Amino acid sequence: MTAIRSNPDASVADIAAEAGVGRMTLYGHFQNRAELIDAALVESIERGEEVLSEVPLEGDVGEAFRRLVASSWVLIDQSRALLAAAQKELPAARIREMHEKAEARMRNLLLRGQREGVFRSDLPVTWLLTTTHVVMNGAAEEVRVGRLGPDDAPRFIEAILLPAFMQHGD
Repeated sequence: MTAIRSNPDASVADIAAEAGVGRMTLYGHFQNRAELIDAALVESIERGEEVLSEVPLEGDVGEAFRRLVASSWVLIDQSRALLAAAQKELPAARIREMHEKAEARMRNLLLRGQREGVFRSDLPVTWLLTTTHVVMNGAAEEVRVGRLGPDDAPRFIEAILLPAFMQHGD
């Protein structure tokens, strides 16, 4: 599945060659390219869940947010091409469904920040999630086209999101 992760337009033949199997063997497991990409994305997200489940979210909510963004960014960066392939082949609802656990983790952290008075409560948590998603995926696109280094992305993401999300005194 590395072929898809490095090239979102990799053909089934490319993927089979990289896996050291024939195209027909691959088609024996997957009826089409979309099924193959779906399976690769599920595998990637499951590996990501193992990583994210280890991120400590207790203590200071701002620091927990930073840790979660940094860990999430590494996963996004690693799966950029696979996600691009999935966006071409799979319905958006399917991709969103696969990301529900990761989204729930971020949602719960943002809700906690709102309850503690650290994050803005004048905006719904759905908007904070959407903004996080857009900024992180925007960073992935900037890395893809070479305008941002992958090591700088977490700092840039935090520089936008934390000030936007922090509760400001009246």
